[in-house]
Amino acid sequence: MAESTAHQDPGQTMAQQTAPPGTEGLGQLRETFLPKRVGTVRIAALLFMGTISLILPPLGAYFLWLAVQTPNLSRKQATRRLHLFEHGLAEVGKNGVVSAFRWDSMTVLQEITERYANGVYVGTTYVYTLHRPDGTTLKVTGFYDQPERWGPALQQEITRAQLPGLLARLSQGETLTCGELSVSPGGVATTKGSLTWPEIEKVEISQGVLVLRKTGKKLPWARMPVKNIPNLFLFVALIDWLRHGDPRTNT
Repeated sequence: MAESTAHQDPGQTMAQQTAPPGTEGLGQLRETFLPKRVGTVRIAALLFMGTISLILPPLGAYFLWLAVQTPNLSRKQATRRLHLFEHGLAEVGKNGVVSAFRWDSMTVLQEITERYANGVYVGTTYVYTLHRPDGTTLKVTGFYDQPERWGPALQQEITRAQLPGLLARLSQGETLTCGELSVSPGGVATTKGSLTWPEIEKVEISQGVLVLRKTGKKLPWARMPVKNIPNLFLFVALIDWLRHGDPRTNT
């Protein structure tokens, strides 16, 4: 469960409420997400498989290792934290190492995969790969509780921090590149051609793919896997602004 610094629960400790060292430039600590506890049934299954697989030592050791790496059984894993701040985020790793990223300079690639077994939904995998301008990278996964909350939150904060700067660059005539697409004040372009903004009928995300549709055409004009689009929310917001103008002027 997430810890909120704005609405502190009586049971929280001071360590949970205090920003870790190395995050002084990120502003106010807004929310903290804890490791997601593994269900008792799964823990029991891993331990059981580890025990009965002792006749195959490598396999048995693997299942036991999986069990002891869960935050339920590993003290180091249980102390990990994902902190969201006013100006960025920070992860405290299992060895206490703090990795900090700012909203105004970071890039994120997201990959969300729904898993099925024999046609039955069994869960969703979340992987957010963060990049800093200095080349530092960090993978934040569904290891932390409530990825359906912290994932969109970090995308929205990146959009809020970086959209004005991108619009200013476009207003000076600059062309921006995002994956396979180039975006300019006049429209979008790929190696296959270009479209003006009025020619784009619809922009949608379907089954992990961003689809651009041209007016009067049944087949998509462009398809881009979401996992390959840096700062997805920012890119979609940029396209929406260029197609429709500043929403504040249309209300």
